[in-house]
Amino acid sequence: MNDKTTQKFLDRFDRVVMAVIIVNSVVLFLGFYYPQARWLRVVDLLCCVFFLGEMLLKMRLLGFRGYWRNGWNRLDGTLVLLSVPSLFATLLPMADLSYLLIFRLLRVFRFFRVVHFFPDVEHIGRNFIKGLRASASLFVGYFIVVCIFALLTTSLFGPSAPQYFGTPVESLYSIFRLFTVEGWYEIPDAVTAGYSDLGVLLTRLYFIFLLILGGVIGLSLINSVFVDAMVSDNNDDVKEQLERLEKKIDRLLEEKEKAENSPNQ
Repeated sequence: MNDKTTQKFLDRFDRVVMAVIIVNSVVLFLGFYYPQARWLRVVDLLCCVFFLGEMLLKMRLLGFRGYWRNGWNRLDGTLVLLSVPSLFATLLPMADLSYLLIFRLLRVFRFFRVVHFFPDVEHIGRNFIKGLRASASLFVGYFIVVCIFALLTTSLFGPSAPQYFGTPVESLYSIFRLFTVEGWYEIPDAVTAGYSDLGVLLTRLYFIFLLILGGVIGLSLINSVFVDAMVSDNNDDVKEQLERLEKKIDRLLEEKEKAENSPNQ
């Protein structure tokens, strides 16, 4: 088959692959509820064999280098190879059941194969990376601010609430919870147990300040920069379309002026 025929065949074959991925996902889901169901293990085994055969077929059509040169094929092939050990878990008796959890985890990786069937996923991926690059400095600065407040809060409230601020690591996690508006009232209430009225007031004002600074302003700023960078391509397309439209309007106006002036000449 020539390249065009091969690509057309692979596009149609991908529909079959998508259907098998959905079936395999359902089987893996049911496997957690019915781990002793033999027919589920058989279907999962057949799906794994199908994916392995799919990889070998594409290698035959595209060539070994041609297959691994494509980014999505590299992802698919890696996930298939990671799930191959589950074949041995199904066919061979294993004394140590802890290995079964590892093989089950490797089988679950097959879920990620469905990603490249999403519409415009490559465009979304490029914009996602672009957004990460644009907001990388903000992420770093945000993390530094969190670390500073984690150390400060450990010094202030470590003795009164060691379950939240006993160590810098625990304090770091608690500050993240506050910044994501998780436990924003539970943590201050636990800290102020036994405090005087003035101490309760000052402590609550401190945590309100943290919540506004990190949860409202900080996360909103990062989110706005990230989203703006992701949709910048769409803005560029709109600008290009407007520029082309303006040029067409200018040409039409010039032609109209020439047509109006030509009888006078």
